[in-house]
Amino acid sequence: MNTLPLTRREFIRRSAGGGLGFLAFSSFAPSFLAQSAMAQAPGPERDRSILVIIQLAGGNDGLNTVVPHTDDRYYNLRPSLGLREGLLHLNDDLALHPACKELHRLYDNGNLSIIQNVGYPNPNRSHFRSTEIWETASDSESFKREGWLGSYLDNACAGSPEEDKNNQDPAAVHVGDMIPQSFLSEQSHSLFGMKPRGRFDRGNDPADLAYEKLLEADHIEGNATYLQQTMMNTLVTERRVEQIIAKYKAQADYPGTTLAQSLKRVAALIHANMETRVYYVSQGGYDTHANQLQNHQRLLGELSAAMHAFQSDLNAHKKDDQVLTMTFSEFGRRPAENGSQGTDHGTAAPLFVMGSKVNGGLLGNAPDLGISEKEDLKFSTDFRGIYSSVLDKWLEADSAQILGEKFAHVPFV
Repeated sequence: MNTLPLTRREFIRRSAGGGLGFLAFSSFAPSFLAQSAMAQAPGPERDRSILVIIQLAGGNDGLNTVVPHTDDRYYNLRPSLGLREGLLHLNDDLALHPACKELHRLYDNGNLSIIQNVGYPNPNRSHFRSTEIWETASDSESFKREGWLGSYLDNACAGSPEEDKNNQDPAAVHVGDMIPQSFLSEQSHSLFGMKPRGRFDRGNDPADLAYEKLLEADHIEGNATYLQQTMMNTLVTERRVEQIIAKYKAQADYPGTTLAQSLKRVAALIHANMETRVYYVSQGGYDTHANQLQNHQRLLGELSAAMHAFQSDLNAHKKDDQVLTMTFSEFGRRPAENGSQGTDHGTAAPLFVMGSKVNGGLLGNAPDLGISEKEDLKFSTDFRGIYSSVLDKWLEADSAQILGEKFAHVPFV
């Protein structure tokens, strides 16, 4: 039986044969130094609510996601890009993109909320800056380092008991090489990053060899001791995650796309009853300045199939009542098409919230298309109201303390 290493010496002895790969791992501190405002509280129960974030990076086109197919102004603004065939009925005036068949089934079953026309005041059309605004929940005139989920971890998540500190599950997990700014925090929390597919092989990277030398060293002090303990905790967590993923038997047919395989790994960790409360995955490619019809259809098809497989898997494993999945994108696209069969950076757009406990249906006001070709959509739902609802109603935290002020809830949960 291949049990986990529990000490530094055991880790070094057992990993000498190369069985453990060193994944690009993100952690601000080892678990034994993790602190929070509730450090004396017990660790989180294993059946508490979980949030999964899906970033649609690049700026998803809202008008071709939720299509106002009865509004002639939509087709006037988009003579080439306006969708007419195969639309998936939502109500008398709105329909989903034809590629979203699986999401439409979730909608019909009451497991999908579509929140319309989401944005924020004084929008910024820079990818970097608008993503930063969404990830930190700041207003467009303010600059913050800490992310909204990092602030949640600071305010709501406890450290592990003393006797179990070396085995603490990550507070948050992301799929990808970069720590999302949403996770940045003032205090120290154990974070874990993993690839969307493949084994956690180390290779011959000089940095990895340096880590091995550090782990083997005895009688070191100060910062080196801190780093040594951090690396050991990192690699022990990695071994556990790798074993969980290798043994996982999904109860849904996940497509081979990067997004679907990312969500499959998240499902494996949820099924293993890790105490992690927040997961973050990303799908890129939504910056559709040219040839949008084909590219957007492919992206939404991948998103729809991946989300449906994930929810089906959670249902089969009876984990669906614990998990809320939410998409976001840094902005929508301009209402009018450009000269390259695409759309340029815009403002407001819809987002999806999925789960067995959501209040399914359309929420918020549809965008007003009574605008000129050079104008942007005016948002009607502030994204921080969505965050406030997630924090207060799902994660059972104090949204006003985390976001800095109170925002009106959106009733999807």
